[in-house]
Amino acid sequence: MFDNLSTKLDKAFKTLKGQGSITEINVAATIKEIRRALVDADVNYKVAKEVTDKIKDEAMGRDVLTTVSPGQLMTKIVYDELTQLMGGTKEDVVLKGDPAVILLSGLQGSGKTTFAGKLATFIKKQNRTVLLVACDIYRPAAIDQLKVLGEQVGVEVYSEPENKNPVEISQNAIAYAKKNNKKVVIIDTAGRLAVDEQMMKEIEQVKRAINPSETLFVVDAMTGQDAVNTAKTFNDRLNFDGVVLTKLDGDSRGGAALSIRAVVEKPIKFISTGEKMEALDMFYPDRMAQRILGMGDVISLVERAQQQFDEDEAKRINQKIRKNQFNFDDFLSQLEQIKKMGNLKDLVGMIPGMSKQIKDIDIDDDAFKPIESIIKSMTKQERATPEILNGSRRRRLAKGSGTDIQQVNNLMKQFEDMRKVMRTMNKMSSTKGGMAQMAKMMGMRGKM
Repeated sequence: MFDNLSTKLDKAFKTLKGQGSITEINVAATIKEIRRALVDADVNYKVAKEVTDKIKDEAMGRDVLTTVSPGQLMTKIVYDELTQLMGGTKEDVVLKGDPAVILLSGLQGSGKTTFAGKLATFIKKQNRTVLLVACDIYRPAAIDQLKVLGEQVGVEVYSEPENKNPVEISQNAIAYAKKNNKKVVIIDTAGRLAVDEQMMKEIEQVKRAINPSETLFVVDAMTGQDAVNTAKTFNDRLNFDGVVLTKLDGDSRGGAALSIRAVVEKPIKFISTGEKMEALDMFYPDRMAQRILGMGDVISLVERAQQQFDEDEAKRINQKIRKNQFNFDDFLSQLEQIKKMGNLKDLVGMIPGMSKQIKDIDIDDDAFKPIESIIKSMTKQERATPEILNGSRRRRLAKGSGTDIQQVNNLMKQFEDMRKVMRTMNKMSSTKGGMAQMAKMMGMRGKM
């Protein structure tokens, strides 16, 4: 979502001229471009002015080391200021009480119910028992949607379909959780407009009745500056504890992520991308600043990988790589795990230098389908020993997978290149190298 902002900031840094120091003369144009880039990204104008003034004050008179260009120094200063603008450090969700209660609030269509499922998945991985509570008594099929998500992630859903009192439902759910040893209760409420006085009073009553350990405001990042204004209105009524930004993989300009902390003075706690239940990350201001400036986010990438790959599987794969025995069965297994990590373009963008290369490339969750079709058309022996895939076998694979011989040949070449990369990487860099190679393989999509 920050592609346009990243491009404009990069252009601003390149316009910075001068050697030895950053002066008011050679920095003026750069500051102007940075401010324009922020405003174009739908950042609140007052916030954009304040942050660029801080950048200018910090930059003035700074000596530039002989090994560092003025543009590189300015990048570091902007990184520091963006990090502080978004909160400085991550803030954890508070899980106090027996059970801990998390109340979700937000506008209609902000993605609260999907986030409820993702949050349940996130907390469940911490070995805590979770109860989802359906308190949206207005939206058709809202209860059914939550039940489907609960079944998908293996979490029980509490509902009272005939009860139209969300205060009673939430209180009864907490009593049920205590009786059944559920450690965390997540309450999904109805979407409401800030101008709807009756609906706002209703959620205020729910909050007073249950006294949650955490109240989160879920907002669609694609609404830009409107998201910030809405968050402020909700905060005036609910005094929520933190913000969740959903749909961060959309085409929005990113202004909400950059402005909301400064305007509302409440931390962003989670960011959500896509519909997959695993596609939820805690919000790290420093990592987000890195991504905005095109530095990638290797730490988040590795953390996502660690959530999906268990230690035994990693050891097995590493042994096969060292022995040059990594085959298409292993590759197919790795593809399945990577797909669970979230939006593919978002993942590739976490690799340093890759975000600029893929900003104009359409990478969707079906990007691997042609590759999977070819692999699944192979016999068991062909998957285990790719070396036997001669010309006639490749022609059969092309016909069986609905592709052509060039696509099969491209896959074979890319697969062998990836095996070479894997053999030369250590554990961390193999993650980066493997992802970069898979990004390259996804580029085959245009040839397929």
